[in-house]
Amino acid sequence: MKFNIRGNKVEITEPIRKYIEEKIGRLDKYFENPDSLTANVVVRIRGIDQIVEVTIPAKRMILRGEERNKDLYAAIDLVSDKIERQIRKNKTRMQKKATKSSMIDFNMNFEAEESGPEETVVKRKKIEMKPMSEEEAILQMNLIGHEFFVFKDADTGEVCILYKRKDGGYGMIETN
Repeated sequence: MKFNIRGNKVEITEPIRKYIEEKIGRLDKYFENPDSLTANVVVRIRGIDQIVEVTIPAKRMILRGEERNKDLYAAIDLVSDKIERQIRKNKTRMQKKATKSSMIDFNMNFEAEESGPEETVVKRKKIEMKPMSEEEAILQMNLIGHEFFVFKDADTGEVCILYKRKDGGYGMIETN
């Protein structure tokens, strides 16, 4: 696997780079052709927390994990373990997808984790999509106390998803 490692308010020293490559490189065994993949790693600091974010875009699937800890090396360990758990937990889903499409590049020769009961949709909800502004959508989301809100943008007529970010701000996903 190739690595794109960058620091945000943090200098990435050679020992840190080697540790990231070693820990995230352990995931190579889960891919058919790991040399064709690039792991994007961002290390940043927020307060006293060291935050490590790893994104691995594979064909038809993106693996992503983010962990924070006071110790940078512990955060790297946690995010590596988190992505490995994602792969192991979703092995059966990936196998089903792989049989439908030859585009998946995962190596399925590993033991899956027991994930308990089959994950299914347990609730469905129909919503009225009245056009509104971003400000009104933020107000509505805060009034109902949700972490996200789906609405139709009054200016563009497109369906948008507003969500609350971990840093306290808001994010917007726009469809087309």
